[in-house]
Amino acid sequence: MKYLMLKHYRGGPTPAVDSPPMDQWTPEEVDAHMTYMSDFAKRLVETGEFVDSQALSAEGAFVRHDGEGRPPVTDGPFAETKDLIAGWMIIDVESWDRALELAGELSAAPGAGGRPIHEWLEVRPFLTGVPGNTE
Repeated sequence: MKYLMLKHYRGGPTPAVDSPPMDQWTPEEVDAHMTYMSDFAKRLVETGEFVDSQALSAEGAFVRHDGEGRPPVTDGPFAETKDLIAGWMIIDVESWDRALELAGELSAAPGAGGRPIHEWLEVRPFLTGVPGNTE
């Protein structure tokens, strides 16, 4: 099964450890965090569970269709929102439990002061069929 793990800047059901945003970390703290992420991905490559990952910029906008012949409507960006996605990783694992185990480990990436940030990750399975289709 393939799963998408979404990393949020400061989102989740309850606040994570009180860690300042990454732009307030020291260069050494950012390096330690990025090294953790890189080492995590390398280990998943070795186990065959890594598919792809990418960090995302805080810039962007919400876009929607506003009717034929009309320009798309845009709004944003909303860099202050708790739901702004920082990046994603796609994994290919044997079970939901393994996906949760890996997301928990990724959540322990170090932040300011070298402490784990306990960041919430959203874990979602890839859709493997058409919903409601029984054929």
